[in-house]
Amino acid sequence: MITNKAEAMAGRRGRTGPLQSVLRRSRELREQVSALLQESKEPGTQDSEKRKSLHQRCLELKKSVDENAFALQNLKKSDEPAPVGNYYQRKEEEEQELLKLSQQLEKLTAILSCENVIKGSNVRDSPKTKLVNEQIEDDDDNGSDDEEEDESTQDEEEDEEGENEEEDDDHDDSDEDKLGDDSAVHFITLGDFAAQQEGDLMFKVSDKEGKIQEQNEEETEEDIEVTDETAGGATIMKRTDSHWSAVKKAITENNTLDALTTMGAVPAGFRPSTLAQLLEEGIHFRASYFLQPVLTSSNLSFRDLVWNPEKATIQSRPTRISLIVTLWNCKAIPFPGLSIQVLSRHVRLCLFDGNRILSNIHTVRATWQPKNPKTWTFSPRVTGILPCLLDGDCFIRSNSLSPDIGILFELGITYIRNSTGEKGELSCGWAFLKLFDSSGLPVSSKTYELLLNGGTPYEKGVEVDPAVSRRASGSVFQHMIALRKQPQLLVKLRSLSTQSKDILNLLPEVLIGSMCYIHLILFYRQILGDALLKERANMQNADLIGNPILATFPKLMEQPDLMDALRSAWAEKESTLKRSEKRDREFLKSMFILVYHDSVFPLFQSVFLPEYKWAEEESEGTRWRMIADFLKKTRERDGALSSLLSSESLHKAFDITEITYDFVGVARKSNPLV
Repeated sequence: MITNKAEAMAGRRGRTGPLQSVLRRSRELREQVSALLQESKEPGTQDSEKRKSLHQRCLELKKSVDENAFALQNLKKSDEPAPVGNYYQRKEEEEQELLKLSQQLEKLTAILSCENVIKGSNVRDSPKTKLVNEQIEDDDDNGSDDEEEDESTQDEEEDEEGENEEEDDDHDDSDEDKLGDDSAVHFITLGDFAAQQEGDLMFKVSDKEGKIQEQNEEETEEDIEVTDETAGGATIMKRTDSHWSAVKKAITENNTLDALTTMGAVPAGFRPSTLAQLLEEGIHFRASYFLQPVLTSSNLSFRDLVWNPEKATIQSRPTRISLIVTLWNCKAIPFPGLSIQVLSRHVRLCLFDGNRILSNIHTVRATWQPKNPKTWTFSPRVTGILPCLLDGDCFIRSNSLSPDIGILFELGITYIRNSTGEKGELSCGWAFLKLFDSSGLPVSSKTYELLLNGGTPYEKGVEVDPAVSRRASGSVFQHMIALRKQPQLLVKLRSLSTQSKDILNLLPEVLIGSMCYIHLILFYRQILGDALLKERANMQNADLIGNPILATFPKLMEQPDLMDALRSAWAEKESTLKRSEKRDREFLKSMFILVYHDSVFPLFQSVFLPEYKWAEEESEGTRWRMIADFLKKTRERDGALSSLLSSESLHKAFDITEITYDFVGVARKSNPLV
């Protein structure tokens, strides 16, 4: 009796612990998701107000799921008031369940967004929408099974998932009955489509009479103006939300890829670039975002920016992952067909745990020779006038505790189609290098030959070019030869010297970048520490800080040619300094501030400098010439002041954000992804 009572009390204490609180909240969220999915299948969802309400609830519910995942990831076993069996296993399983919930809500959000622009007699019964609905229901069923298994080992507070599944199944049957013979579904086309092979339907955007023009493949294409009116004359409101943009982009790129694959322009294993799409969606995977300081959970101080009063500078902070990776070359990369022109060959890399991206996405451009187009090479160490975009030496920092964390490499090409002028980016294969072994020890610092996988990082068993394997006969020798012909990426993990380790430990906790400009980031961090920790009147002061460097330096991370301009200007200045001056940290910092103001700062607001555009040769060349010309004039006139005051130098209208730093607005909160 006493034993049973003690066990019961321990069980109650366990249920009131942090882990059980999060698990209980997860069960509540699963019920809400299940209810939302069921409600989205009920009649009446064609109503715009009803659909808008469901869309808003879906977004709010996804936010709650992500917040609960964040809370779960920050839990520690030492916080529990009583021992909890299989703590880490239960925590990891719950993380996977919350990830599934988040993905279900993402799919539902995409469906609701799509339904806002698809017009028809029964929107929910359109083939594409029904297919995505079935995928969501499958995910929901799988999640429910896992939930029942998990609840049986924890407590018996709630057991309604089985009934919910039966109701979902009954509702699916009723939906199929409703479909009946009503297959007349109408669509508004997103853009023109040119037939690629025999049997394809060529269509163009509907005109005012609703006629979709069908043409033979041999006919001459005509330019048709795209209007904002439907066949019935009703105005189509332009969608600006990110979900619709993502859906539209995915549809367009997949259609283009299918056409290129059918024409033989690219192998079957190529895909639209996953990492490039993430970079275009917002700032959260860019280096400029990860360069900003991270707030603690209380939002009253900075987690990765601490002052060291003894050394009068920022505190050194070692991290779990601190290393240098060198890109050497890529071998046997399939060469695209003549129907497309390649504008850039490059590798994008980031930290990845198999499910989530845990850092910024860093890009290194490759070089190649026409006589050997299937081999890409990188500059192992960029010095002098070589662009930082070519730097194959990359530093990597992270404090993530994920046991599965590693480096994801995605090889990509930016291309333009000769026939249509359409521009895009394709993945030519990807590889994953895990940074810790099964026992939790770091992997060896050595050179690795990584075989490239086709498809996306979330696909398994896809080859980059299946034709290579098909050409191999059944003999072991032929298979060995075929293996050597498979696309490969050669990289090297390098151990850190004492000097490199000291520099890396002063950088943000999570960041990937080029070694050639690491010293410039260090100056930025020191200036940031002075402004936020040393010179503020008190730590509760949240006023704007007048500092042009803090306001603009993160933008350099997204404009590598301006970063090169700063590298060049600083190297020139540093070469004139005495040895004693180079050892004076405060003097170097003051010189760096002067160089920054005389080099890149005036260029940010120049009217004449074209906007930076990725892989556009004409734009890149124009910017290079203008930047070089400005630096030359600055040297001749002993500073940029004369250029700034000259009537020949036009600048954009003044904005206070050019010279003020709003650290409250840009500082990052503790992020569950990192």
